[in-house]
Formats: sequence, structure tokens, C-alpha cells
Amino acid sequence: MATLQTTDGDTGLGKSKWDRVQEMDEFRLLILAKKEFVVPTTVFFIVYYFALPVLVGYAPGFMSRKVFGAVNIAYLFALSQFFVAWGIAFMYVRVARKFDMYGAHILETLKREGYDENQNGKRGL
Repeated sequence: MATLQTTDGDTGLGKSKWDRVQEMDEFRLLILAKKEFVVPTTVFFIVYYFALPVLVGYAPGFMSRKVFGAVNIAYLFALSQFFVAWGIAFMYVRVARKFDMYGAHILETLKREGYDENQNGKRGL
């Protein structure tokens, strides 16, 4: 993969476009915001997902308790995992708006510095 180099004094001699982006505070905030959402949400979902087989294995009496008709707690718990996944997806779509704002600001800053995404990272507008 070719690294695009800049030679302008504003961004530093010999720095690639990626190096410039990586130095930006907005990029650091973007990564931090993503980590703040993705890591706890992933941990929550993994614990929630594996709770079903653990509870079925270690608390079969509780999980086989009938709620209505032939439907027991284990069935409801398994069904709830779909709703939890959909809820997480909905939350991510809402939080991603903030990620998009950071990304747009990064692109705006790069354009002000003379980068144009339509020129494959070459200098100039």
C-alpha cells in the first residue's frame, strides 16, 4: 500500500495523510467515543448471551419454570436476546451520529489544509 506524503510546512515535511489524521484531537476523540460505546456494550452482550446456557446448565429448575402454556423462562430469555441485539443496534445508530460529526470535522480540517479526498490524497483542491 502506497503512503501518500506531504511536503507542506503546515502538516510537516514527509508526513503521510494518515499521520496527520492520527495527530488530530478530533481523531482521538472519535476513537475514545467509539471505545466508550463499543467496549461496554460488547461486554454486556457477551455476558447476556452466555447467561442463557450457564443458567440452563446451573439452574435448570428455574429456567424450566413455566410462564404460560409450554413457554418457560429459558424460551423467553432466548427470545429476549433478539430484542437486546435490536436495542443495541438502535443505540449504535443514535451514537454513530456523534461519530459522523467527528469524521466530518476531520475531513473539513483536512480540506482546509489542502487535502481533497477526490484526488487520492494529493495536495490541492
